[in-house]
Amino acid sequence: MNKLSIPAWLVLVYGAWIALGTALLKLPIAAHQPVSWIDAFFTAVSAVTVTGLIVVDTSSAWTLFGQGVIMALIQFGGLGLITFAVFVLAAIGARIDVSKQRYLAEELNVDTMGGLIPFVKRILGIFIVCELLGMALIATQFVPEYGWGMGLWHSLFHSISAFNNAGFSTFSDSLMGWVGNPVIIWTISLQFILSGLGFLVLSELFRIRRWRRLSLHTRLMLIGTPLLIIVGVGGYAALEWTNPATLGSLDGTFARLQASWFEGVTPRTAGFNAMDTAGVTDATALLTMVLMFIGGGATSTAGGIKVTTAFVLLLATIAFFRRSGVIHVQRNEIGPSAGLKVMALLFVGLMLIFTALFVLILTQELDFLDAAFEVFSAFGTVGLSRGATGALDTLGKLTICVVMFLGRLGPLTLGFMLATKTPPRLHYPEGKVYLG
Repeated sequence: MNKLSIPAWLVLVYGAWIALGTALLKLPIAAHQPVSWIDAFFTAVSAVTVTGLIVVDTSSAWTLFGQGVIMALIQFGGLGLITFAVFVLAAIGARIDVSKQRYLAEELNVDTMGGLIPFVKRILGIFIVCELLGMALIATQFVPEYGWGMGLWHSLFHSISAFNNAGFSTFSDSLMGWVGNPVIIWTISLQFILSGLGFLVLSELFRIRRWRRLSLHTRLMLIGTPLLIIVGVGGYAALEWTNPATLGSLDGTFARLQASWFEGVTPRTAGFNAMDTAGVTDATALLTMVLMFIGGGATSTAGGIKVTTAFVLLLATIAFFRRSGVIHVQRNEIGPSAGLKVMALLFVGLMLIFTALFVLILTQELDFLDAAFEVFSAFGTVGLSRGATGALDTLGKLTICVVMFLGRLGPLTLGFMLATKTPPRLHYPEGKVYLG
């Protein structure tokens, strides 16, 4: 077991948690009616990978115990199982050896092993404060509507789901019934935007107040995130403003702008919807798929290839056409290894998506756009759906589970598992390959 690679350990840990979640969801007290093993497994995978795709209605199929299991799976899946495990070991006084620190560093994309435990403590502190604050704000709306007991339960569930970018909701129509409520819409959207920045960014922002002292990663995230929000919100508003199935059904400019805001930012792997996703135009669906593919920040609860990956890919393209050969940004130089990593992320991610899409088109009776939307949503661990999830058979559900699982671990994890470390002993002469 000690010879297993770090990615293999990540797969085993996440797999074990999914197995436990599946077993708990199969208990008679977890569901109002018997649930099949595949549906329990799909729900557990979706929760641990903080995706939010569902094959049975969360509000009507699961009891409070079942919803509690889902909420726990979301929390540990979003926080990072290894992060939580190492923190517990430290809390009880267990020695954190080098191997455990290596696993944690890999999970958090931290280059050095020094100071990992304080970093994890800051992460937990951020989680607790943000989720409790979000719960309190949401409760101001849910408690008057549902009473103290169920109001607080709905508030806690949605706060945890939002901050972990999960997209699970205890309402059958997600947040469509609350599209006109600014407290719900803005609290939940700000929660998943904040957590989507990434733990490294949040940790730096709590400690550093000057722009120049921030790391390049943090600065790129603080530039890229608003740009993607503008594209998402502006694009949704422009494409859906008069669509009677979405924004056109709302009265007033403010209501449409507020709905545009929520629907424009939720593809950043949040998964909640305040409008009917199946009712959007094909152009909006395509824009949403692009945003889902990009996702949020590294070391965050979000999925996708990540904002910084897209940023570096754009900068590398610009550098190529300028015949620069070097990527410059914010008075920093990004090395060639980062460019190779971006290419690997893009290639592995696209191959995973195309393979899963081919399987769905071949075996399921789905419209191409609906199938593609489902796969992109699973890869980005988003949870948005045009209604195709419930129509999947066992093979289709297993295919989406694989995409959700690998999407959460990251495409590079799959690549590292398949790759063999063989340092070259010989250097061959450079060959000429004509590209493009």
